Amino acid sequence: MKIILTTFLATVLFVLTGCSSTPTHVDKGPIRAATFNFFHPGPLPDAAAAANRQQMHAMIQEAINNVLTAKGLSEVADGGDITVAYLVIVGNNASTTSINDYFGYGDQADALLDKAQTAYTDNNRRNYFEAGTLVIDLIDSKTHKLLLRNYVVRPILNNPTAEVRQAHIQEAVDAALKELRIEH
Repeated sequence: MKIILTTFLATVLFVLTGCSSTPTHVDKGPIRAATFNFFHPGPLPDAAAAANRQQMHAMIQEAINNVLTAKGLSEVADGGDITVAYLVIVGNNASTTSINDYFGYGDQADALLDKAQTAYTDNNRRNYFEAGTLVIDLIDSKTHKLLLRNYVVRPILNNPTAEVRQAHIQEAVDAALKELRIEH
């Protein structure tokens, strides 16, 4: 029985690889070039990135607070007229990850992550890049109706100072909320 199952799986695998559209050999003649470089895969993630997560959240919340208080809103601990939710998506040419600690539950975060994955990887660039997407939602706290959703995409800075990182985040939040109009 195991031999039949193994033979069947090997046959299926062979048929599926034969249907693959990824070429295994490309020969289009001579290549005209004078220089070359190696593909740069970018830095590998380290454990320090996880440790910076709470600091990142504090900076994002401070930036959002700056914009909303400038528009006349006051922050309260609970029971505000609107609820602010945000999602951070970090990606590169190959993969994306979402940080949805302050976005809420449901499948919306997964759908937004899928859209970002498509946008990050659906291009012809092969050079490594890292980008971050910040999605900000403003939700009516009583009706749970989505009042505003906007996002910004920015390159990720490598090893910035805290001041530079805060300014980068503030600029992104300013851009995401620039069309926000508040009526009192």
